[in-house]
Amino acid sequence: MEYREEIKKLKKALDSAEAVFIGAGAGLSASAGLTYSGERFYKYFGDMAERFAISDMYSAGFYPFPNEGSFWAFWSRNIYYNRFADDTNDCYALLLSLVKDKNYFVITTNVDHCFQRAGFDKRRLWYMQGDYGLFQCSLPCTQDTYDNEDTIRAMIASEEDMKVPPELFPRCPKCGRRMTLNLRIDDSFVQDKGWYEARERYEAFIRDCKRKRVLFLELGVGMNTPVWIKYPFIDEVCENRNAVYASINRGDAFAPGEISERSILIDADIRKTLAELLEIKEK
Repeated sequence: MEYREEIKKLKKALDSAEAVFIGAGAGLSASAGLTYSGERFYKYFGDMAERFAISDMYSAGFYPFPNEGSFWAFWSRNIYYNRFADDTNDCYALLLSLVKDKNYFVITTNVDHCFQRAGFDKRRLWYMQGDYGLFQCSLPCTQDTYDNEDTIRAMIASEEDMKVPPELFPRCPKCGRRMTLNLRIDDSFVQDKGWYEARERYEAFIRDCKRKRVLFLELGVGMNTPVWIKYPFIDEVCENRNAVYASINRGDAFAPGEISERSILIDADIRKTLAELLEIKEK
């Protein structure tokens, strides 16, 4: 179907929805300007790209840096520019403008905290894959997490020759082991008290929406981890005849045949689409 027609359908679904469930993947933050490769990568990591032969922020996260100082030099920059720096456009603000007066909930695999920074209610968010702003024990010896902003900023300020000084290497306050990032990479991922509380609110929202007119709005979700957002959204729409599934994703917007009549598929840039949807909504 034509882009304009899909936009109109999405506007109608949004206006009539009793609840909006937002599922956000990496494509949403990329549309907000947080790209992990290309010009932005070389702007912040050009020196490291030359020395370590890394080519983008994502793959560099798996690079075997020669020492702990270089490891934290890379990760402190990565965390700072993708979590704490003001380096995004108004994409998330546009989304908030569209749903702020709705009963909404957000589930996201992104770890950049953009939703909360844009003003979304933190009690309506579940970051199930972790948060760049948190450390955890690498073992882990505890299910606690620790805010890392002060340490990250100190690393950025103290970095020399692409190394962070040893006195800033984070250590677990309980066992003394090396700290690592609170990211879902393997079974050592810490699901702290806040993580479980957010999951409980997510489950309560799902239960409350079972028979309501719900818009399941999927933004920039690919097929890397479909079990967290895409498959559950599709299952919920299959079960609830009052629900609508919408996907905005450049090059990867699709839906299974069984919900095709209640699906809105927009193959376009997310920020551009949100801006146009907001213009229609305000007319």
